[in-house]
Amino acid sequence: MYSKDGENYFIVDAHIALWDARPENQRNVHGKQFIDCFYDYHRNLSPDEELWTYEEYLYQGGERLMKDLFEDGYVDHAIFQPAYLGEFYKNGFGQTQEAYGLAAAHPDKLTYNHCFDPRDGERGLDRLRADHEKMTFTGVKLYTAEWHGDSRGYKLSDPWAYRYFEECRKLGIKNIHVHKGPTIRPLDRDSFDVSDVDHVASDFTDLNFIVEHVGLPRLEDFCWIATQEPNVYGGLAVAMPFMHTRPRYFAQILGELIYWIGEDRIFFSSDYALWTPRWLVERFVDFQIPEDMTEYAPITTDQKKKILGLNAAKMYNIPVPAELQLPDAGETATGPRQPERADLAGAA
Repeated sequence: MYSKDGENYFIVDAHIALWDARPENQRNVHGKQFIDCFYDYHRNLSPDEELWTYEEYLYQGGERLMKDLFEDGYVDHAIFQPAYLGEFYKNGFGQTQEAYGLAAAHPDKLTYNHCFDPRDGERGLDRLRADHEKMTFTGVKLYTAEWHGDSRGYKLSDPWAYRYFEECRKLGIKNIHVHKGPTIRPLDRDSFDVSDVDHVASDFTDLNFIVEHVGLPRLEDFCWIATQEPNVYGGLAVAMPFMHTRPRYFAQILGELIYWIGEDRIFFSSDYALWTPRWLVERFVDFQIPEDMTEYAPITTDQKKKILGLNAAKMYNIPVPAELQLPDAGETATGPRQPERADLAGAA
């Protein structure tokens, strides 16, 4: 919990990872290119006092994660969103077994989401079923630009992706997080395009599609899609640190999101370990739209509370102490609400 000026904030970090990018785990030069690009984002967007060395950036481990998030970072609950990247890393980039073990040991603090690749076909479906039987996760994180043999990306609207979403529906995996943001070397920028979100959100209205990084640099495309698809949400990972380097740009991002989709469908994310949550939480609570940006309304404390944790807590059924909840309110005016659900179509 974070407290400031008599207000208490329940914090859910909706996008974190444990990764291993050490040289011994790098399969090829692409593994080094990937983590070097991550480190460039960290170095260029972080305050000087929050910078890590390159060596400590390669691998953190569970003990440091617990300290950075829950002892130092004000976080009440966090959600793992792993990226596998098996073409670049011998044992995968996101350490799924380590992350799952940590979440299993701390269910009050951590939720484990899994990952899959629809290009794995039937074999991957079998593995998804087996992994779910063991882990009973309710969300997954997808990387549509991930390399797979000769393939350098896929679309959510591909036939095999639909097979996996149909299986997610059967298994009760309702929350589909998708990286649709800045490219990461050597992945291809166009494979992160947001247009396929529009397709699947219309066809799987009983699933939630959380667009991580709110489509940056395609914010406008994301907003036009999300305002028409009420089961599309925006994760602020990567957008958050612009509060430090380009606060007016961040004000534009936040202002556009609230204008188009409202504050109920926006999630705070540190993208740990790209950044640590402490300084992001502190700066977001203090942040305000500049007065001369008059096309955007000021950000209220209640809006900040929803974004910082209450929205993600609601989606993931994370218990929130009564004193940190907000009174039920009417639906926001922006965006269509209460969509018809595909799983209830035709029901009496």
